[in-house]
Amino acid sequence: MLAVAGCTSHAPEPKETVVDLLQQDWQHVSGVAADGNGLRITATGRTIVDRDSGGRQPNPPLNLAGTHLVTEGDFTLEALFSDVTADASWAVYDSPPVIADEFRIEPAGLRLTLDGDDLGVMVFDGSPEQDVSDPEPVYDEHVTLPDPQAAISVRRAGDTLEIASDGKTLASVPFGEVYESGELWLGLSSDDGSFRVSSLTATAAEGASLSTAGPAVAQAEPSAQGLQALADQARPDFRIGSAVALGPLASDEDYAREFVGNFGAITPENAMKPQFLSPQQGVYTFDEADAILAMVESKGLTVHGHTIAFTEAMPAWMQELPTGSEEDRRASADALLDYVTTVVGHFKGRIASLDVVNEPFDLDQGTSLQENIWYQTFGPDYPAIVSQAVYDADPDVRQFINENGADVPGERQDALLELALQANEMGGHIYGVGLQSHVYDLETDAISAEDLTDTLDLFEDAGLHVRISENDVTDDQGTDVQAEQYATVLATCLRSSTCVSYTTWGVDDRYDWWIDDDGALQQGHDLLFDEGHPTPAHEAMRRALRSFQ
Repeated sequence: MLAVAGCTSHAPEPKETVVDLLQQDWQHVSGVAADGNGLRITATGRTIVDRDSGGRQPNPPLNLAGTHLVTEGDFTLEALFSDVTADASWAVYDSPPVIADEFRIEPAGLRLTLDGDDLGVMVFDGSPEQDVSDPEPVYDEHVTLPDPQAAISVRRAGDTLEIASDGKTLASVPFGEVYESGELWLGLSSDDGSFRVSSLTATAAEGASLSTAGPAVAQAEPSAQGLQALADQARPDFRIGSAVALGPLASDEDYAREFVGNFGAITPENAMKPQFLSPQQGVYTFDEADAILAMVESKGLTVHGHTIAFTEAMPAWMQELPTGSEEDRRASADALLDYVTTVVGHFKGRIASLDVVNEPFDLDQGTSLQENIWYQTFGPDYPAIVSQAVYDADPDVRQFINENGADVPGERQDALLELALQANEMGGHIYGVGLQSHVYDLETDAISAEDLTDTLDLFEDAGLHVRISENDVTDDQGTDVQAEQYATVLATCLRSSTCVSYTTWGVDDRYDWWIDDDGALQQGHDLLFDEGHPTPAHEAMRRALRSFQ
């Protein structure tokens, strides 16, 4: 009997899947640092300043380059915060936000903010916003915590989200469907202070699955039939690049496959602009830019930095530097040059080239310099001063002045040439110019092979190099016309030894968003891929490259 009993067993109880998120990768999240067995969160002041500097949209970080969660079914997340000096925020989104230099599109998900015993609970459903810079949650409530020192939990149970603490349900809302993507992206941030996270776990409900995942780009590989592979056969020193963002690189397998499969160079679309690198004076948040560089370095790609001196995408502290007196200008000059030295020094050896001045001329396609903080501080010769400071920090990086509307002969092109030459005469180190080549309207912006050839000859005769830096083309007249324009620009650039590289301003139309004159969010259809599929322009560029072999 004893032997029989010893052979009889019951099926083991299913084990819960529990993930200790503190043991995952948080190294590329701004304001987050390891603190013993926990994480220390400090405020960074990250915001997005709109074009006219009239508003600032919060831009709290998410863990994009590290670990996110993949779940099927219900789950529970639990966090324990301590040492909260002001506020503590915890975000759980179903996808990364889409971030431009002027706005952020808030994804579906939940944001909790602890302030004393008050817990703010906001739910976003990811629907299009009337005002994208001021997203409205579908649920916004404040509840009182029975014990602010107790753990806070978020539980998804079907179509319901439950927020609980100290054994009590504080909120139960019918928005569980915001996590239908099956992915959970986590963020920790503070607006004004700091706090510590001593516990952060994720648990799958019974019958559900839960696992961790890294960035999508890690699995992507170059394609033997991709644009860069074909360019290598046509002209081995030539790089075809694209502007990229960390969110889709980390989260979108289509985007990662398209990018790594086709491109040999990158320009960080926004991550290296001043407001993203230094949200407060003396505070630097290199994390997202470093994450992008680490991802592409592992693929052997070349990096073009973007940008140093720029009228837009400046943090408030930089815009507000005083220039009313000589003493003010000296102090502001020190602050700006310290920024240049710190940023260029940080990326030294990791970027091959850099836009040291971006869009210096007025917005109405004229030839007057914009009187931004660089102009107000240093005067009209600021490009030479910035160029010298960049050279002092990294003498090997190739320097460019990048401008729109100068890709065809005319006064704006002449002014760009004169500005680059004058900067060098004054001690600058400008290697060449970036011709953005945005074709927003084929009636007014189209670039012919003849005009571009004359342009390239002009800069070559002046001893300057050219990069096609931000090419995108509208499909308003159809995809065949769009494809022809793309192929014309690439082929003309490739034929000229002075044209050293070609970059398109984005990868996939899935992330091509802009705000029209009425403030409405619009999706563009200007790029080589659309919703994971190549457009006719992609094949036209492949044909153009094969014609050089």
